Amino acid sequence: MLYLWVKALHIIAMVCWFAGLFYLPRLFVYHAMSEDETSQQRFCVMERKLYRGIMNPSMIATVLFGGWLLYLNPAWLQMGWLHAKLLLVAVLIAYHHVCGAQLKRFARNENARSHVFYRWFNEAPVLLLLAIVILVVVKPF
Repeated sequence: MLYLWVKALHIIAMVCWFAGLFYLPRLFVYHAMSEDETSQQRFCVMERKLYRGIMNPSMIATVLFGGWLLYLNPAWLQMGWLHAKLLLVAVLIAYHHVCGAQLKRFARNENARSHVFYRWFNEAPVLLLLAIVILVVVKPF
């Protein structure tokens, strides 16, 4: 029964984290398109609150509950699909931190990228989510 609770909490935390990973780069698109100071300041506040208040806690919870699941199922560590998933999670954590660095650039008014870049940048977590879910559900290797 404990396993099911931990799994549910892991999934909930992951969904919250991905919501932020999908929304923050979309805010970057709008921020890069904004021209007036009031809009730029508003986007800075929205981005900071999303990153610190939702994304960081959700990422930490996802990793902690995922680690707990591994503790409860150590045999998974022998399976290739889990190694691939963990690699993709590491890439996702790196992407999360790149978003945080970009947030700081916007706050310092040092953004050098166009809204088109952020539209493409926004697609990375979608691809990672697809791959991670397929690995977990299908367990191809």
